[in-house]
Amino acid sequence: MAMMADYIPSSDGDFDAWQANFIAYAGNNAAALGLDLVSDIPPLTTTQATWNTDRAAHTTASTAAEAARQAKDTARTSLVAVIRSLVARLQASSDVDDTERLALGITVRDTKPTAASVPITRPVVTIDTSQRLQHTIGFADESTPTRRAKPDGVRGAQIWVKIGDPAPADPSELTYLATDTRTPYMTTFAGTDANKVAHYMLRWESTRGEPGPWSETASATIGA
Repeated sequence: MAMMADYIPSSDGDFDAWQANFIAYAGNNAAALGLDLVSDIPPLTTTQATWNTDRAAHTTASTAAEAARQAKDTARTSLVAVIRSLVARLQASSDVDDTERLALGITVRDTKPTAASVPITRPVVTIDTSQRLQHTIGFADESTPTRRAKPDGVRGAQIWVKIGDPAPADPSELTYLATDTRTPYMTTFAGTDANKVAHYMLRWESTRGEPGPWSETASATIGA
C-alpha cells in the first residue's frame, strides 16, 4: 500500500504559515468541527506560543551566527594578509635558514633540481598535406591528445622519416629530421619526391636527451 505524503510541511517557513492557518481556523470553527474550546483549543495556542517564541529566538541566533561568521572570515583575511607580508620578508632574509622556516611552518624551498624522467608515453601524429611538396606535422601526447602541451620533463619530439614505400619495418630504416620543441613541424620536399609516400615515426625526448617509445607510423603522400 502506497504511503500518503505528510500534510505537515517540512520547512520551518512553510510550517509556520500552515500552523497559523490551522490553529486560527480550528479556533474560529471549533463548534462546527466538534472541538471543545476548553480542552482542545488551549493546548494548541499554548504550544503555538512556545513555537513562536523559540522560532524567533532561533532566527535571531541564526542572524547573529551569520554576522559572527562574516566577522571571523574578515578577521582571518586580515590576519593572513599580515602573515603573508611578514613571510615574504622572512623568505628574502639571509638571517632565516631552513631550520627556522621549518619551525615557523612556512615553505622550505627545494633548491635541488629534480632529474627529468625518461618519457613513457608516445606522441600522436597528424599530417597536413594541403600544400604541395610540404607536410606540416602535428604532435600531441597520447595521454592528452586534444591538448598541445608536452608531457612534464619533455624537451620536444624527435621526428624521423622514411620516404618511399614500403613503410619502415623498424626505426633503423628512418632518417632523422629534427627535434621540435613546439607543434607543428613543417618540412618541405624536392620535386623529385612528389607523389611518393613519407612515413613518419616520432618519440619524445626528455630535457636530459633521453628518448621515449616510438609512435605509431604516420604516412602521407607528398603532393605534387
